[in-house]
Amino acid sequence: MTDTNLDAFRTRCLARIESALDDILPAVSIPPSRLHEAMRYTVLASGKRIRPLLAYAAGEALGVDAALLDRPACAVELIHAYSLIHDDLPAMDDDDLRRGRPTCHRAFDEATAILAGDALQTLAFQTLAEAPGLCAESRIRMVETLSRASGSRGMVGGQAMDLAAEGTPIDVVMLENIHIHKTGALIRSSVQMALRAQGDLIPEQAERLDHFAKCLGLAFQIQDDVLDVEGDTGAIGKTAGRDIELNKATYPALLGLAEAKEMAANLTQEAHRALEIFGESADPLRWVANALLGRTH
Repeated sequence: MTDTNLDAFRTRCLARIESALDDILPAVSIPPSRLHEAMRYTVLASGKRIRPLLAYAAGEALGVDAALLDRPACAVELIHAYSLIHDDLPAMDDDDLRRGRPTCHRAFDEATAILAGDALQTLAFQTLAEAPGLCAESRIRMVETLSRASGSRGMVGGQAMDLAAEGTPIDVVMLENIHIHKTGALIRSSVQMALRAQGDLIPEQAERLDHFAKCLGLAFQIQDDVLDVEGDTGAIGKTAGRDIELNKATYPALLGLAEAKEMAANLTQEAHRALEIFGESADPLRWVANALLGRTH
């Protein structure tokens, strides 16, 4: 694919996901209005939509109709949005801003934010259960995949491990285990949505796509740690300052900035190698991988 085609693919996918999310989320006019307003405030805020893009890109590699992935892509994004609301709460990361706007608990209140996160989580699974065009087996497998990725053996478990590790010396192996769960599991599930929608799945394709997603998820987190240190200007960012205050381990802290960057680049190269069997159909996945590594904020 040319860069123009990739840009067009991204534009199409973003238009699909924004429309689908707007359709799925309850209108503010429906009671309880304040709760629904908080849900929409968080989900429809401008974002990169990395996880939905991965779902659509994996579908492109496998030849899955994008329409079959609209609801699964929304479900993953709803889980991500719920996690952001809860992560920002005073008991967790205690953030005042998210994507340049007041966080949900600041724009509304803590109780409403907690309930909005709860409601988004359950809406994600309702969305999968009602996904049109998919057979019952595919929907069940998607529910299983997303629940495992977002629960105690996935994202929530990784968050718990991260909180438990505050102030405790840990090594790179433990840090990797935290982020494979905290960040990587949901990224991995985004790709798996396309795998679950595919009827005649070739085992090697599934293995390669899953390995791609695992490498990308870890590279994504390392790059986040690097950006927390460098930011756009090379100054130590707010997140990095909080990590230092809480004595939280990061890849630059454990490995040094240069080695952390090299590790992210090596993981991205490994992710690319996993896609070699797909040819040009996997170009959107390659584009997403390169875009994540090339982020500056």
